[in-house]
Amino acid sequence: MKRFTSIAALTAALLTTAACGDDTANGGAGATTTAGGAGTSAPTTDPGTDGTEPMGDMPMAIISLAPTHTETLFAIGAGDQVIAVDEFSNYPAEALAKPHELSGYEPNVEAIAALNPDLVVLSDAAIQPQLESLGIAVWVGPAAATFDDVYAEIEQLGAATGHVAEAAELVAQMQADIAAAVAGAPVPAEPLSLYHELDPTYYSVTSATFIGQVYELFGLTNIADGAEAGNDYPQLSAEYIIDAAPDLVFLADTKCCGESAETVSGRPGWNAIPAVANGHVVAMDDDISSRWGPRIVEYIAAVADALAKVPAGA
Repeated sequence: MKRFTSIAALTAALLTTAACGDDTANGGAGATTTAGGAGTSAPTTDPGTDGTEPMGDMPMAIISLAPTHTETLFAIGAGDQVIAVDEFSNYPAEALAKPHELSGYEPNVEAIAALNPDLVVLSDAAIQPQLESLGIAVWVGPAAATFDDVYAEIEQLGAATGHVAEAAELVAQMQADIAAAVAGAPVPAEPLSLYHELDPTYYSVTSATFIGQVYELFGLTNIADGAEAGNDYPQLSAEYIIDAAPDLVFLADTKCCGESAETVSGRPGWNAIPAVANGHVVAMDDDISSRWGPRIVEYIAAVADALAKVPAGA
């Protein structure tokens, strides 16, 4: 089969703290990771194609080294074609049944090649040249910067695996579900503020990040915006958060770090925060918050549900 390549590349390296299931490389304090910033483009297939139709034979021995793309492969019906996944591809349950000894953070080209794949799916292009020099086809989908990136990657991964129709159907369903969740959420008289916690050392995200755009869908005000010029993943202080008095706290460190509404309420001075005092500390799924695949719909629905629990006029 012809090779599938990507012309997309990460144009910015931004710190974020997330669960061990994140697709991007670790670095920095705590469980920080790098993520794609503004300007990230969606991947394409070989030059001369538009990415809308599969090329050559359908790959039947796929290795996925990116949890987000593993989830997408199974969601579009390509799960039976997957022969191995990385150590952090923990969803869906069928993915756990696949061999998952390969490392996504420190991929070993020899170990990958030994499995004789006809397509390797990555979120980072670092080992792409080495794999292609061995005649192994590669598809690279970097961290999404926008919802359009998400949809484009799903559709193009569908084209790369022979599941064009299923990918298009998934995208359409995601768009419909997201629109319904946003439309059904209450609109407060005054915009509510939020704090998104990446880890217990108070790393957060601004509205310029992908996950920050989720909150923007609901018109929420992010207390991290402008906290540190030029940094969309700032480390806030307890004093800053308490003074900002967010109405909602979203915890994306429940799996990695065991944080919960109870642990947050036990932090010195945090009971003065409206979100804590009023019971609006929301435990989120670390994995979903650090990925950009089909389950982002679940995350958006969880945000809508949290908003519905805030009394009108609060």
